[in-house]
Amino acid sequence: MIAAELIQKVRGIEIKTRRLSQDVFAGQYHSAFKGQGMTFSEVREYQYGDPIRNIDWNVTARFNKPYIKVFDEERELTVMLLVDVSGSNEFGTRRLKRELMTELAAVLAFSAIKNNDKIGVIFFSDRVEKFIPPKKGKKHILRIILELLEFKPVSAGTNITEALRFFTHAIKKKSTVFLISDFMLQSVGEIGEIRDGLRITNRKHDLIVLQTTDPGERQLPDIGLVRMLDPETKETRWIDTSNRKIRLHYDQWWVKVQTELESVFRSSGIDYLSLLTTQDYVNPLIQLFKKRGRK
Repeated sequence: MIAAELIQKVRGIEIKTRRLSQDVFAGQYHSAFKGQGMTFSEVREYQYGDPIRNIDWNVTARFNKPYIKVFDEERELTVMLLVDVSGSNEFGTRRLKRELMTELAAVLAFSAIKNNDKIGVIFFSDRVEKFIPPKKGKKHILRIILELLEFKPVSAGTNITEALRFFTHAIKKKSTVFLISDFMLQSVGEIGEIRDGLRITNRKHDLIVLQTTDPGERQLPDIGLVRMLDPETKETRWIDTSNRKIRLHYDQWWVKVQTELESVFRSSGIDYLSLLTTQDYVNPLIQLFKKRGRK
């Protein structure tokens, strides 16, 4: 992509996602993702209804009337985005899954910066492709968007467990982490392999899963003989999609994988959202934030 086109794309995503983070997500984000503690702010006179445990007995004794300590929420968070850059994300019937992931990551990044949080990114395939440590500032956000648009992974495979392992070793402070992936697995057995990584990460941090899918993946079209390419293994295969048994087998596989994934997320206490490339992600994301804010 030439420089002028790239700058225009970065600018377009910045305008759209920054407006969403300011006008739509700002309040929801703040209430959904709390700080990690309370910091002392000031001392003031006791008022009816104030918690007795917050009385400052030294100041109370000095002035012979009750005073309490006032605390402010320690607002600053570290937010990490774990973004799947494997080959399967180069698929989409209307727009690529990678494009949806880019917008999601940009909205979350601008929302974090607006709330004075640090934001970092890990790009992963079947290995950790790139680590951008958490920082603040608009220049940092624009760098992230640029990387989301231009990054070319070395590998096409997927290893979510390796990405989670790297993250938990690299970031020690309790953080909010968004795992953005299509979770395109070769078999149901792979879910067992990532289960422990998800649970360990969620115990140490606050893990939210955003799954991106495309209608073309959920159901095989009835269009006859089709040459299909696996973008991760580069293997090709001819499939007769007019064969009802083949379509039924695929449908059953898809439902089974999704059901198992959702079961793992629920049992691990992980907030989860599945988004289609053909779907407006704004309202589902707002509902997720509201749900978290009510907890």
